[in-house]
Amino acid sequence: MDTMTITKAGGAFCGALLVLLLGAWAGESLYHVGGVAHEGEEHAQGYAIEVPDSGDGTETADAEPEVPFEEVFVNASAEEGEKLWRQCASCHKLESGANATGPYLAGIVGRDKGAAEGYAYSEILATMDGDWTPENLSGFLLNPKEYAPGTKMAYRGMDDVNDRANLIAYLAEQ
Repeated sequence: MDTMTITKAGGAFCGALLVLLLGAWAGESLYHVGGVAHEGEEHAQGYAIEVPDSGDGTETADAEPEVPFEEVFVNASAEEGEKLWRQCASCHKLESGANATGPYLAGIVGRDKGAAEGYAYSEILATMDGDWTPENLSGFLLNPKEYAPGTKMAYRGMDDVNDRANLIAYLAEQ
């Protein structure tokens, strides 16, 4: 291997790199479709989807109407709620007085908020008035951070009203 072979290999590498860079530049100039969106980011859009406007500022989506929790709770299944309990069992116990990461949930339905013996509640739940009615539990399970801002419960919430009703029906039997 002599110096000329090394020079040829280096030249070939530089030539290939130059061809690739020129190809990338040509491709970008031919197919560039975006403008600057915000904070210097480029925005490209392939096609626009026309959405009919209802005129009153509301969405026209055919969303299923929200069924009131009270109506769903009447027909709730504790057996289905027991299946949902498994995800709660990682932080809560059903034995009275047996706190874990979260407070025990035996007798939670109808109990005062922040009243589990021996559990150090967050300030918001410790000072919140009222009882844990099925409706209050549903609101808390829907979005704990919104229902009680500052709560220690790190759960994102349960969107399905039927699942909430079934879980609360199961907890009401405990």
